[in-house]
Amino acid sequence: MSHNHEEQHLDALAINSFRKYLQISSVHPHVDYKGCVDFLQEQAKSLNLPIDVIYVEPDKPVIIITWTGQKPKLPSILLNSHMDVVPVYEDKWTYKPFEATVENGKIYARGTQDMKSVGIQYLEAIRRLKLAGVSFVRTIHICFVPDEEISGFIEVGMTLFVKTKKFKELNVGFSLDEGIASPSNHFTLFYGERCSIMINITCHGQTGHGSNLLPNTAGQKLSNILKKFSEFRKKQQNLLKENPSLTLGDVTSVNVTKLSGGIKMNVLPAELKVVIDCRLAVTEDLEEWKKTVIGWCQEAGKDVDVEFKHVLPQVPVTKLDNSNPYWAPFSEAINELGIEIKPQIFSAGTDSQLLRQEGIPAIGFSPINNTPVLLHDHDEYLGIDTFLKGIDIYCGIIKKIANLEA
Repeated sequence: MSHNHEEQHLDALAINSFRKYLQISSVHPHVDYKGCVDFLQEQAKSLNLPIDVIYVEPDKPVIIITWTGQKPKLPSILLNSHMDVVPVYEDKWTYKPFEATVENGKIYARGTQDMKSVGIQYLEAIRRLKLAGVSFVRTIHICFVPDEEISGFIEVGMTLFVKTKKFKELNVGFSLDEGIASPSNHFTLFYGERCSIMINITCHGQTGHGSNLLPNTAGQKLSNILKKFSEFRKKQQNLLKENPSLTLGDVTSVNVTKLSGGIKMNVLPAELKVVIDCRLAVTEDLEEWKKTVIGWCQEAGKDVDVEFKHVLPQVPVTKLDNSNPYWAPFSEAINELGIEIKPQIFSAGTDSQLLRQEGIPAIGFSPINNTPVLLHDHDEYLGIDTFLKGIDIYCGIIKKIANLEA
């Protein structure tokens, strides 16, 4: 087979594997991972690499395909992705979301961007590197985890896996995981995440007839509190407006996500509740922020309860300098590939945060550019050329980071 034919064969194989993986509807709320396990066992066999399937809970597999390095005692490289995808509004899709339809050089399916493409790109990069006869100093673990889309507020997937003996045995030194598509020519790279907090506020107050102007009502207190959050939110929006170099990850977002209370239209409620979804910028101090919110609630009047729920710890960001030994080979690969990256703080949450919490430097990077951001959206797609170019990009990156000497 000529070099050109071999490339075409490998490209066709990669596209076929990607479409097969997309056709496994590992979709919430009731994910059946058996199809993913079977598919990834086939992949490991075709790569002639050992595979481990660990159940962190019944029916919740973590799948690890391993390529052992020449110096297996050195900390390993983890190439992480998640198998689960979010639900779809099928009537809003042009093509069936789990058929992986190819149209105009694009593959349409749930999971094309978030993040089945990355999982396949890892495997296909490894296939090409093995065929090229290279070997590496460090061991590479390609890891597929369940339930990333519901982690954060529930202990699942990677949250459970990092606590296991098996994870400790992997001796991970550095991790790559998902990023987000970039609509521009550059690629986005994520080196930290905002701290997620759900703030539950309950305002108790004087009840009575809705025609009265009584003091100490729950509604008045809630109104005062929401005014404070609204003013704060406006300031954060202005920061983004005034400084184009800032992204959403650089500021704190607050949004009302739930309101409840009241029993009848003409009765003043004895209590009103609000839930605020807050994502705290890495430059803010969590304890100071809590004091600010408590202060706003106290100013609103007496009998206001505030509870900080599902508070994820503030985790130090991954350093993009010489203090992180993996940064130099990563940067070198990017320069040799001739691509431009823009480092950012991730505005939402990924499994990278759980790895950083364990002291492991982690970078979120999906090699998708010149593509609209469609994760969790209708008609999610990925261009075939972009997908194939991503395999080459991972070949370049893996070559450098897996050959980092002690």
